[in-house]
Amino acid sequence: MKIVFLGTPQFAVPSLERLIQQEAFEVVAAVTQPDKRRGRGNDLIPSPVKSVALSHQIPVWQPPGVGLISPRLF
Repeated sequence: MKIVFLGTPQFAVPSLERLIQQEAFEVVAAVTQPDKRRGRGNDLIPSPVKSVALSHQIPVWQPPGVGLISPRLF
């Protein structure tokens, strides 16, 4: 079964990793919030879900708002 994973925070990472490990599922994309500026250097920091998805070569989409996600895109 193909899955598009939606999530951003650290507590979503275990769920994403579990889906990646399951042979019955194929995570074909991840949708997460845009990178945020943090720290004194005002560096762009990726979300935990984005970091995990990219480490598994899963495409990441970061819409500017949830209302901009259309079912037609999937």
